[in-house]
Amino acid sequence: MKQLFRWTGYGLIALCALVLIRTLLFTADVDAIVERVSVPVDEATVTAHMVEAIRFKTISTGDPQTQQYQEFTAFVDWAKATYPEVGSALTLEMIADYTMLYKWQGSNAALKPILLTAHYDVVPVVPGSEEDWSYPPFQGVVADGYLWGRGAMDDKSGVIVMLEAATLLAKEGFAPARTIYLSFGHDEELGGFVGAQGVMEHLQAQGVQLAWSIDEGSFIIRDIVPGIDRPVASINVAEKGSVTLDLIAHGPGGHSSMPAPEVAIDILAQALVNLRKHPVPGGLDGVSAEMMEGIARHGSFGFRMLFANQWLFGWLIEKELANSGAMNAMIRTTTAPTILKAGIKSNVLPPTATAVVNFRLHPRDTPESVRAHTIAAIDDERVEVVIRGDLDRLASAVSSRDSEGFKMIAKVARQAFGDVIVVPGLTVGGTDSRHYSQVADDSYRFQYMVVGEEDIAGFHGTNERVAIDNLVKGTAAYYLLMKAAAGG
Repeated sequence: MKQLFRWTGYGLIALCALVLIRTLLFTADVDAIVERVSVPVDEATVTAHMVEAIRFKTISTGDPQTQQYQEFTAFVDWAKATYPEVGSALTLEMIADYTMLYKWQGSNAALKPILLTAHYDVVPVVPGSEEDWSYPPFQGVVADGYLWGRGAMDDKSGVIVMLEAATLLAKEGFAPARTIYLSFGHDEELGGFVGAQGVMEHLQAQGVQLAWSIDEGSFIIRDIVPGIDRPVASINVAEKGSVTLDLIAHGPGGHSSMPAPEVAIDILAQALVNLRKHPVPGGLDGVSAEMMEGIARHGSFGFRMLFANQWLFGWLIEKELANSGAMNAMIRTTTAPTILKAGIKSNVLPPTATAVVNFRLHPRDTPESVRAHTIAAIDDERVEVVIRGDLDRLASAVSSRDSEGFKMIAKVARQAFGDVIVVPGLTVGGTDSRHYSQVADDSYRFQYMVVGEEDIAGFHGTNERVAIDNLVKGTAAYYLLMKAAAGG
């Protein structure tokens, strides 16, 4: 028995030594020193233009019966009038009437062009929620260091800072060696199947193959990752796919006065409970692992110990990440019931009840594998599981984090925002890059703006806002990016 204890002790000492050594070796590479670069951005001007942009109600309703485009036309006319220098230095092609595609012709045809993109359509404000906003959503109020309004972050700010940056360069007489495209979509919130798709088809018809594109999809994030006190620039190299399933439960119908022990709505409710209790299996691998490991190398000793020894602590890491909505979305295909349909009258038992469930696909999963998981999780033959084929798409290809484009985007982040941690990441939603990537060697999803949890809560929600400092630094960053990427 003593010998057993002795060998157990030796084993524990060896285990502790191994964990310690791996932790001590798990450190961040020394980042090259990048000096901050000052760009003369006029805060008052960019703020005033952003206020004006917010006031256009360029709402994508998703309903052909209610969709109006007068405000879209007005926004395009306003952009032309507000940025005459851009109109003089660049040529403008209108795609599908409302998407703006600017071309800044380069002098060196041997250099592949680049594409910078954003969108100016916005989601509706939920009816009845207007009083919950601190300031009216389409007034563009400036208060407390922020500009408040629908589209402030998603994504009129992206349009404005790019136009402001191009204006600064044009006023300086900048003449790019590499051709630059700027695309400002009008239907991103509906999937970009007209605007961004039209841009892609236009470029294809012109025989254009881009070196890289950069779109929305991530930011410089602060105070979101526990144990990390530096901002993290997550330059996303891929985005998740999507599949939507209909869960159709069948049960006895009839009069509500004589309900069966279990009716269709009961069956559907239990199916949803089972599905939510059994999420699609996750795991820290691929881009997600590279992102989290890159961040962890800058963390405390305990943080580094966990990630340096995933063979031992992997279960704990996954459990903790799953407790955060943002982090959970990075490591697995997410499950979101969004629509319930049943019954037409209060005293009639419906023979069927339907739930619409949206899954955002991690690169390791497919629509078919998610359907199979759903059937197994529900474990009830009375529930049909049907893929909505018109809404499914696989996760994107993974772009290079060793390319000149990625390195340039990262360098500019440090030039404009200072000491930030740069990692590749995964966009958990959908962006217009799904279209642009078809004509680009690499596609990146990243905006030069700093966000925290309160800012993220405003996306598609209440009290959307953008920091004035983000407008200034964002303009500077895109100025630096275009100048560095295109030369001149």
